[in-house]
Amino acid sequence: MDMTYAPAIPEIVLACLAMALLMAGVFGLERGRTVSWLCVVSLAVTLLLVLAGGTDRVVGLGGLFVTGAFAVYVKVLVLLGSALAIVMSLTFNERESLDRFEFPIVVLFATLGMLMMVSANDLIALYLGLELQSLSLYVLAAFRRDTLRSSEAGLKYFVLGALSSGMLLYGCSMVYGFVGATGFDAIAAAVGEGGEPSLGLVVGLVFLLAGLCFKVSAAPFHMWTPDVYEGAPTPVTALFSVAPKIAALALFVRVLMEPFGDLADKWQQIIVVVAILSMAIGAFTAIAQENIKRLMAYSSIGHVGYALVGVATGTEEGVRAVLIYLAIYLFMNVGVFACILAMRQNGSAVENISDLAGFSKSRPLVAGIFAALMFSMAGIPPLAGFFGKFYVFMAAVNAGLVPLAVFGVLASVVGCYYYLRIVKVMYFDEAVEDMDRPLPSEIGVVAGLSAAVVVLFVVVPWTITDFAGTAANTLFAG
Repeated sequence: MDMTYAPAIPEIVLACLAMALLMAGVFGLERGRTVSWLCVVSLAVTLLLVLAGGTDRVVGLGGLFVTGAFAVYVKVLVLLGSALAIVMSLTFNERESLDRFEFPIVVLFATLGMLMMVSANDLIALYLGLELQSLSLYVLAAFRRDTLRSSEAGLKYFVLGALSSGMLLYGCSMVYGFVGATGFDAIAAAVGEGGEPSLGLVVGLVFLLAGLCFKVSAAPFHMWTPDVYEGAPTPVTALFSVAPKIAALALFVRVLMEPFGDLADKWQQIIVVVAILSMAIGAFTAIAQENIKRLMAYSSIGHVGYALVGVATGTEEGVRAVLIYLAIYLFMNVGVFACILAMRQNGSAVENISDLAGFSKSRPLVAGIFAALMFSMAGIPPLAGFFGKFYVFMAAVNAGLVPLAVFGVLASVVGCYYYLRIVKVMYFDEAVEDMDRPLPSEIGVVAGLSAAVVVLFVVVPWTITDFAGTAANTLFAG
């Protein structure tokens, strides 16, 4: 094989496996659970190939594709998030008559798009990865075709996603028009020549950022998030909340730090405003939510705001803080959605916060895990969520963005209300009806794993922080 393809071997293998499983499903292997486990194995194989590729920066595919410690770190998180989402979908899909072989295979194609995004070294490669991910997610959002809410979620996501893609493409065309190149290295060289950048380049960058803000559901481009989270099947919502966000935030970081690193004074003010809006809307709008999936949608908007605080610094310390935050966010969110999937009464899924009344009496272990995850998301020490916010806010303070860090702390205090409200309902409200038993084994494993990471992070934090530091250093060194 031509060595220029070597950096992309994990993605090529994943694409081949996904197409092979698709053909196997069409020609007879129709059992959804079997295909799901084969898809998890495919993701595991891809993960091993990513790790085997090493952490040295290597550019391939004619400069379109780049890998290194930063890409490896983010790809590990994306592959873990996708695999856990498939595992959580097993019993849910069987109960809801969604047990079709296409479901996990579409997740594979979405994951392939995310991996391509993370390693994009060119605006064209960026767009191809983004659209492969987005098209797959549109299908997943509307996968429950016979349900009005799911169809509505898919349609809203598609229409608004098409608008955001148009904005992103327009931004790319403006950048190309005023720089004369689409490669990140060439753009960085042109931008770094000194002098005042042209107005057209800055406008292109603004449109590019607007398109990326939609993909991470940052305010004011967050409008689709609550409806899509509520309408999509719960395992799909779990996937939406972790893997695509991690990949898009990583792309955000790469685009701003590499090709446009010398325009930090231009984009920093935009990121600061977006971070403040995201934290404010996420904190205050979630208070009124009664549906727990909508609440988690606004929570995710707030958490994107916290992550963007680290991005706004434009420093290596800030990127390291963002990467640590994303790893912690992955396990917190996956655990929360595993607990949501455990909420069933009379054989039906329940999503309202009021239905959690007395949850601690009927399912004490799950309620305990759920409570720990809520405390972590609120940022209460010594749980992992506290350290995620601490690293981000400290990076902002060290970069001179003290007002932004103070606003983030105040937004976290507001966010404590709706997280602790869930704990209060579980432990102090009287149950109207007990939750169903038993708990599916895979849901219990995912919830337990998430809780272990959140609780034990304080004991062995360097397992994540050291890797994140290396990843951030490689990004700036490259």
